Parts: sequence; structure tokens; C-alpha cells
Amino acid sequence: MTSNITVKRRVFRAVILIITPIIISFLALAIGRIEIPVGDVFNILIGRTEGIANVSVMTVKIFRLPRIILALLVGAGLSVAGCAFQGLFANPLATPDTLGVASGASFGAALAILLGAGPVTIQVCSFLMGIAAVVLTVLCGRTGGRNMTMIILSGIMIGSLFSALISFVKFVADSESQLPAITYWLMGSLASTDSKSLLIGAPPILIGIIILFIIRWRMNLLPLTEDEIKSSGTNVLLLRGITVLSATMITASAVSMCGQVGWVGLLVPHMVRMRVGANFKDVVACSISVGAVFLVIVDTVARSLTAAEIPISILTAIIGAPFFIYLMRRRGGFVG
Repeated sequence: MTSNITVKRRVFRAVILIITPIIISFLALAIGRIEIPVGDVFNILIGRTEGIANVSVMTVKIFRLPRIILALLVGAGLSVAGCAFQGLFANPLATPDTLGVASGASFGAALAILLGAGPVTIQVCSFLMGIAAVVLTVLCGRTGGRNMTMIILSGIMIGSLFSALISFVKFVADSESQLPAITYWLMGSLASTDSKSLLIGAPPILIGIIILFIIRWRMNLLPLTEDEIKSSGTNVLLLRGITVLSATMITASAVSMCGQVGWVGLLVPHMVRMRVGANFKDVVACSISVGAVFLVIVDTVARSLTAAEIPISILTAIIGAPFFIYLMRRRGGFVG
């Protein structure tokens, strides 16, 4: 009897996790500075545009739909990447930028903007530089053995290096045109999303999410010592390598498309653990849905609250900081 109840609860939770992002995304298509009736949104999505104003059709299909798809992907991806790194380093404060990928990707974008590159080139440069930052971190960390603490310290150093390089790029950038563009990009925004950028950036995020979802049972082994992992018959280096590669692909691609989006990879996994516990089998699956919903809501508020769009990182920080203060006061620490 207890087993049947447990199965029903899991099925019910799975249905909720699948349906909620769809419903929230559908509502987000109707919300904005231009309000569009829900019925019109549905008709536009299924191709029935007779009698609907062209501005509404363009707003839904060209402007809102691509950025909502991106918000779903980035929210889900950064949340899962945060779960992966928190497990890998056995540190509840680990984030998708622990290995310096976000700093490296941001430097790549800032450098491309300084050189006058187009949107696609900026995205590609950002992605490649993010991957390069993680490669440097791993190479530096391996010189100190296989201790994961050395990897974390290397990530901090590489992240600081690329942060300094970003500051240098901003220092030499033209203050009238390039500097504002770089500064706004670094604050995070989904405003420039289109179908072309999605075609380039979405596959790495999707692949990374799928891989981490598949190995989520094995991720419970990540906080253990090497001997404990080996005793379970698991290849330690392979498991860690797949985890790092998947999380890095997600983070680099996310940053390359919408700039730095802080707190998501740190905040969402803790929110999920407070509800479902610390088993990665449940945490990863729930984080995909919760992260997607969270960022769609934040992006909708960012583009609807004021006439000038608010950078996403500002809103995520406003939400994230009070939540962690609440978490510390309630539990006397973090959920790990």
C-alpha cells in the first residue's frame, strides 16, 4: 500500500514538473508592455492569425517566444549545473561559475564587443572563451594532484584573472558606445534573443541537461571520497569528467547568449532540496522544472515592470540574497 502511494506521488510530481513550465510560459507570452489576450496567444501559436493585429503576431512569435524558450533553457541549465558543481565539490555554495566559466565567457563577449563583432561572433567567442577558462582551471588544478580543493582554488584564480581582463577591456573601450554595450551585456539580458542565436546556443544546453539528467543517480557518489566511489565500481575520473564537461557546456552557452545571470545555479538547488531532500535523483529532476519556471517569471518581470528593461542579474540578486538570509536564520546553515 505504501509503495503504491509513493508511486502515485512520484507520478503526480512528475506531471506537475512538466505542466508548470508550459503553463507559466504560455501566460508569459501574454504578459508585457503590450498585453495580448490569452486566446489570441493560443491562436497565434497554432497558426490561426485571422483577425489578430500584426503587432500582436510579431510580438508573440518574433520577440517573446524565442526569449521565453531561452529563459526555459537557461533557467533549467544553470540550476542543473549548480546541482552538479555542489555535488562535485561537496560544497553547498558552489555555483556554475566555480571553475571560472562565466568569467571566461564574459571576457570573450566583452573582447568581441570591443573589436566590433556581430551578435553571432560575440556568442561564439563567449562560448569558446568559457570552455578555455575551464580547461585552464583543470590544468592548473591538476598540478596539485587530484584534490578537488586545488580545482576550486584554481577556479577562483582563473575567474579573478578573467575578471581583471574584463576590467581592462572596459578601461580601453570607447566610453560613448562600446563601454555601455559591454556593461549592459554583463548585467544579463534576454532581450537580444532570436532564432539564430537559439540554434547556435540551445544544443549545448540541451545536451548538458540530458546528460546530467541521465547520470543523476550516479551524482550521489560525487561528494564521496575516491576510494568510496571506486568501491561502488564507478570510474571516478569518467564520472567527474562527464559532470564537469556537461555543466561547463551549459554555463558557457547560457552566458554566451544572455550574459551573466547570477544566483540561479545557487538559489534553485537549495529551494528544491528544502522540498525534496538531498537525493540527486530528485534534486536534478525538480531543479530542471523549478529553474525554468523561476527564470521565465524573472524575465517576464524584467521586461514588464518598467518602460526600460531591468537586467536579469539585478532581479535574481534581489530575490537570492534575502532567501539565503532566511535560509541561514531558519536552519542555521545551508541545505547540503
